[in-house]
Amino acid sequence: MGRFSRRTFGVAAAGVLAGALPAGDGAAAAREAAAVHDDGAPRPELRGMWVATVANLDWPARPGLPAAEQRAQLLAHLDEAVERRLNTVILQVRPTADALWPSPHEPWSEYLTGVQGRDPGWDPLGTAVHEAHRRGLELHAWFNPYRVANHTDPGRLAAGHPARRHPDWVVAHGGKLYYNPGLPEVRSFVQAAMFHAVERYDVDGMHFDDYFYPYPAAGESFDDDAAYERYGGGFPDRAAWRRHNIDLLVRETGQRLRRTRPGVRFGVSPFAVWRNKDTDPAGSDTRAGVQTYDDLYADTRGWVRKRWIDYIAPQIYWNIGFAAADYARLVPWWADVVRGTGVDLFVGEALYKVADPAQGAAWHDPAELSRHVALCRRHPEAGGNIYFSAKHVAADPIGAMTRVVEDHYRHRVEPPR
Repeated sequence: MGRFSRRTFGVAAAGVLAGALPAGDGAAAAREAAAVHDDGAPRPELRGMWVATVANLDWPARPGLPAAEQRAQLLAHLDEAVERRLNTVILQVRPTADALWPSPHEPWSEYLTGVQGRDPGWDPLGTAVHEAHRRGLELHAWFNPYRVANHTDPGRLAAGHPARRHPDWVVAHGGKLYYNPGLPEVRSFVQAAMFHAVERYDVDGMHFDDYFYPYPAAGESFDDDAAYERYGGGFPDRAAWRRHNIDLLVRETGQRLRRTRPGVRFGVSPFAVWRNKDTDPAGSDTRAGVQTYDDLYADTRGWVRKRWIDYIAPQIYWNIGFAAADYARLVPWWADVVRGTGVDLFVGEALYKVADPAQGAAWHDPAELSRHVALCRRHPEAGGNIYFSAKHVAADPIGAMTRVVEDHYRHRVEPPR
């Protein structure tokens, strides 16, 4: 089975859950009631959307637009979130070892101006925080810790880019450049780069996505031989050493955030399969070709159990009934993982798959995502849903987002605190 993540668009669906909640006003009322306390007050839940800037997926629509047009497009996404009665926007502010704010550590993002390092003439992150709060929205700053570029030519990076000053930090893999997570100086640098934004701006959250060590690439291995020889001596194998490196990043980030910005929440949105049950009895009843523990060296379940993070938002980007990774099996598995830990569970939703011709029948049913929300509300540990991504929230393919709002988001609510 191929890789399943928010960037994969070709996996077919396998059908819907027999006995799913029916359509109609009565069913909608029942689903809405699941989000209300016994006293009638609405329960807090996170209703979020990701705004991806890498490769201009969501925003800006293309690089090189005038600052006023970029700003107008950003505000339109925030207004769309309000219109859909969402309460949280997760904005990608460090997509490829660059910045959407004036950073002393890394260059301005090329996705703003078309030229990495060129000042766009305004402060996107500062504007986003101010305008989100003005609309009653939370703004979480989304960082990719280790990705440097979506190509393998260091000469295309801005002059003075840290990856050019420190070529020994960089590994080419799968047609991209990455910082090497096995180097302590890299971990220190990426934390400094990210925390400059978190400590400067009044963000509500600090958010990592699913990239730690890169996803496997056919016929390639991640070339960290020198780092492993230098630092891996005390570990039983390279995999254990790599997991330790990512554990350090996550644990140290959480500790520093609690020291410096205790009101800011730390969340991770991983690929949704920690391990398959046939690999580990504690794993999920799935048959995924990628497992975060083994392939990305990300012990996502362990981070929850050790309470290193405040929330986890697994990308459960499959339909109810999908044989290899069934949404209806993964939600209760994650609910069990977070139970009793104090870590919140928010479920990542594949809105981008709706009406995609490459997807199976379930993703052409406008009620599929509404059923997802209804299923989550049957699990008290599931505290909300996040939609990938903003342009699809606005486009509302086959009315699927409208259906979610009509069935479940009749009233605005606060996110969990």
